[in-house]
Amino acid sequence: MQSFRALRKSKVSYVAALFLLPTGLLLPTAAYGSANAQQSAPPSQPTEQQAQNPQSQAPQPPASNYDRAIFLKPIPPDQLAFLNQFAGALSKDLFRDKQFHKLMKTFVPDCMFHYGRDMPLSDALEIVINGSSQPVEIRDGRYLMLSGQSGPYLGGRGFLWIDMQDGIALGGFYFHPTNGEPTPSVVIFSRQVKEDPLAQSDLPPAFVSDLIQWSTTSRVPPITTRYFITGSNRRILLEHDEDYCLRADGTTAPPESGCLQMNADAADIDMNTASYLYQTHYATNATAWMINDPDQIAWLQVRTNTCGIGPDPLGCRIRMTRERTHVIIRQGPVSHPPHR
Repeated sequence: MQSFRALRKSKVSYVAALFLLPTGLLLPTAAYGSANAQQSAPPSQPTEQQAQNPQSQAPQPPASNYDRAIFLKPIPPDQLAFLNQFAGALSKDLFRDKQFHKLMKTFVPDCMFHYGRDMPLSDALEIVINGSSQPVEIRDGRYLMLSGQSGPYLGGRGFLWIDMQDGIALGGFYFHPTNGEPTPSVVIFSRQVKEDPLAQSDLPPAFVSDLIQWSTTSRVPPITTRYFITGSNRRILLEHDEDYCLRADGTTAPPESGCLQMNADAADIDMNTASYLYQTHYATNATAWMINDPDQIAWLQVRTNTCGIGPDPLGCRIRMTRERTHVIIRQGPVSHPPHR
């Protein structure tokens, strides 16, 4: 299958389809499915079995496009040396440490976050990690992770990750929003990053490896809505650029494995997420519901018509959807307030 960043040169009708609509808004999953059932299925929801055993569905990490320069103001190693004493300690003990709380301010965005209600992102992390008995892990003498799954509602769980050698840090938060946004969702964040847009391959390979491991042990579905909150306090799309057909040994899984459908689901989720972010001005605590835009149904019909005449309809759908996502991302913020 063709890589995420090497899409084929498009035909005229294909390009016209991508730019057909001025807003690029996608219907929420329920409306999308009912209004367009004959045209294109909505992203498949993860089954209970997949959620409980995500490793069986997890793809290989994409080829890395990581550039260390996206991380601004690295933390000096001497300010991170104290972390070594917490190896194997309970995550709650490190999280409650005064020196660590001061350190968090250098990489946790100072923004509002909607976890059941509006609160600072740091408060949401406190809710899920402050009582955690999960051990602090230090891998290869440099990569530290503390985590917690004690969110009292909406399946909240989160982690903080630090590269003690390069002085960079990120975190993640997973839960099931009920405020109108796509659900469930994973939010990755770092105050040190202001790059836009971002895909998973743009992040440090060591972080991606640990993120996959955390997702597996935390029973996070392998395909779900993903955001990134930057140091500019903007919530942007963190695109799926994994290939679910690529096996660990470098071979490609057969179509009957369902991997192409997973790639299509990931592309649809990314487009849906990009639309939601566009509608809500990339706010970190947006609570708006998706706008039911009938024009998007017309675009979906164009996609169906375009991809239904070739030898690779699912591959065509994936390519068109990813291109459409990029069209939405490149647009400026909407001029009207989000619908609530």
